[in-house]
Amino acid sequence: MKASDFIKNVSQTSGMLDEVEGIVQGHRDGHGFVSRDDGAPDIYLPPNEMRAVLHKDRVKVRIVRSDRKGRPEGRVVEIMERSTQPIIGRLLQESGVWLVAPEDKRYGQDVLIPKGATSVAKPGQVVVVELIEPPALFGQPVGRIKEVLGEVDDPGMEIEIAVRKYSVPHEFSDACIALARTLPDKVRPQDKLQRIDLTDIPLVTIDGEDARDFDDAVYCEPATKGRGKTALKGWRLLVAIADVSHYVETGSAIDVDAYDRATSVYFPRRVIPMLPEKLSNGLCSLNPEVERLCMVCDMFVTADGEVDAYQFYPAVMWSHARFTYTEVAAILGNTRGPEASKRRDLVPQLLDLHGVYQALLKSRHKRGAVDFETTETQIVCDENGRIEKIVPRTRNTAHRLIEEAMLAANVCSADFIAQNKHPGLFRVHEGPTPEKQEVLRNYLKASGIGMSISDKPAPGEFQAIALATKDRPDAQQIHSMLLRSMSQAIYTPINSGHFGLAFDAYTHFTSPIRRYPDLLVHRVIKAILAKTKYQLPVLPTPGEAHAKLARRLEKNLASRVAEPGTKPKKMNAEGTAWQAAGLHCSANERRADEASRDVEAWLKCKYMREHLGEEYSGVVSSATTFGLFVTLDAMYVEGLVHITELGGEYFRFDELRQELRGERTGIRYAIGTRVRIQVSRVDLDGRKIDFRLVQEGQSLQPRAMADKGLPREAKGRAEFADRVESDGGGAFNGKARQRAGTKSSRSVRTGEKVSGASKKPAKKQRR
Repeated sequence: MKASDFIKNVSQTSGMLDEVEGIVQGHRDGHGFVSRDDGAPDIYLPPNEMRAVLHKDRVKVRIVRSDRKGRPEGRVVEIMERSTQPIIGRLLQESGVWLVAPEDKRYGQDVLIPKGATSVAKPGQVVVVELIEPPALFGQPVGRIKEVLGEVDDPGMEIEIAVRKYSVPHEFSDACIALARTLPDKVRPQDKLQRIDLTDIPLVTIDGEDARDFDDAVYCEPATKGRGKTALKGWRLLVAIADVSHYVETGSAIDVDAYDRATSVYFPRRVIPMLPEKLSNGLCSLNPEVERLCMVCDMFVTADGEVDAYQFYPAVMWSHARFTYTEVAAILGNTRGPEASKRRDLVPQLLDLHGVYQALLKSRHKRGAVDFETTETQIVCDENGRIEKIVPRTRNTAHRLIEEAMLAANVCSADFIAQNKHPGLFRVHEGPTPEKQEVLRNYLKASGIGMSISDKPAPGEFQAIALATKDRPDAQQIHSMLLRSMSQAIYTPINSGHFGLAFDAYTHFTSPIRRYPDLLVHRVIKAILAKTKYQLPVLPTPGEAHAKLARRLEKNLASRVAEPGTKPKKMNAEGTAWQAAGLHCSANERRADEASRDVEAWLKCKYMREHLGEEYSGVVSSATTFGLFVTLDAMYVEGLVHITELGGEYFRFDELRQELRGERTGIRYAIGTRVRIQVSRVDLDGRKIDFRLVQEGQSLQPRAMADKGLPREAKGRAEFADRVESDGGGAFNGKARQRAGTKSSRSVRTGEKVSGASKKPAKKQRR
């Protein structure tokens, strides 16, 4: 074969020598990947190719070969666009040279700062850097200090870093603030026109102890629909939601800022709200014993939990009480107890709410909605931002009661929009892709469960497996695999239903104070009631995050096309605008989650740094080719037990069973396995915690205590903090075998490249 024919053949079969565009995703170990625009697998960039580019640069690369792991390897042929995102890091002075070491290690290079560009910053302080010269093949990037955030140990510094690291808008525009000042302090007479007066209805709010903005209020009473033998007995359920759309007009300065944020961002001890505080905590918040404007979903729920009828209308309400979940659960548990005696007048209504909740629960079970119990945690900090403790958030009856009421209102909203054929945003949760289905089937078969899923699985199949295995020792592992097979929910104008909740149509209506899609849904409902049509304002062009999400959605859609040649319907300009809005809100929801996770990881690392060398019991939360992730019982903190810490034998990763198995002893480590560990190392900048496995009768050396004063520059370790990102197939492919105990943990970890999946506690109504 001629050389030219060989090259042509290779190019056709494996994509070699192709030039593609994408976004650089740096890695803390010096290499990187290019996330392709076409959604194909990432292209690996070796360290020498990363010298002239930075994380988030847009580049054109040529695929030149496959590396030893089978990944396409590329060479940068053109830098299309430099990232404009500022870099956050610590200012250092080394041998008379000023430089900033990026807090995000994916940038891979320190930034040189000329003598006149240090501003008022002092060595060791955290600063924001603006690049003035990009990196070159033989030269470091050069920048100037744009903002000084303060000392690294200042209270709340981790939040200041996160909002800039993830480009979270945290300052309202001057126009937004000025407009907010012009809003009234209370409901005015003209605001009540053409609204139903519900001030005599004892609506109440039920939220957490630390809640400051109250989106929703509820009321329930027994009701009968119809007469005679055909009469239906059930409940009248009112869900009143703050009418944010009355005060936030489309295209106004407040609306522009709210759209830019798309969601409130929640950190320990701090919230970055979507709306100015005058609205979020004042005028729109359904505070007790004040008049508030609201949009009401008024439902008739049958004894079987079916919503037989509903209507929407604007109203004026008066919250008769502000309850907490703990208080309501105590009253329902003992109607003659001390909590009930304080709220004697409202106890009957709470019992009615519990009655409709039990009816709605019947409907949930009948639909086969997926309902896995997960442990959510709350970080309790002192006044200086230091963690005092990490405690579990227990979901009681009151949490579930409110959740079911909100779900019912959201379903009615989606049905109302769909029935009236008005464009809007649905909350869509797709079922598992064919690839994920196959992985799950193989796992269920290998685990000997005796149950599987069909080619077109229904939510009830997942719930049936969860119920049938709930008493097995490996129940946690099984439920984790079921959850991993699910897709992430998104906002889109194309209604495909909500798989997890088993709804044909679902949207978000119940939290317009903190979610922009809910605000859009309110506007659409109002337009339908007024027999008009809501027009979206001109929206900004979707950015990188939206484009990345769009590529993923297109790829998933392609895998679901039933017949060859079938193409999705093309959208008109209006549909495209709604799709852009959905992508924007979905991408910013993920951005908020990533920023929150980053702060929580930093706080947990700082907390665990005080417990180096101590021993704890825990449970394996994930098994991988490179080790075990273990969650501590007492602290709900997760760390890595590297494979080199598991003992002196070979361990093989069983991909089907998702476990590590020792070849000599046959010992298995899988999700749910109980272990005892020692906290061996904490990397604060990398957001990583390392554990050592404590074998029975083993005497551990107190070497971990020497790591308490580890400097920021500690490097050369496995990446496992940002486990939500993919590294193009990972450094390990499930077939690798490592000799445990043959090298020191630090030498073995140098140069490793690993990835996985990050977990975050769910927020109220984040479905």
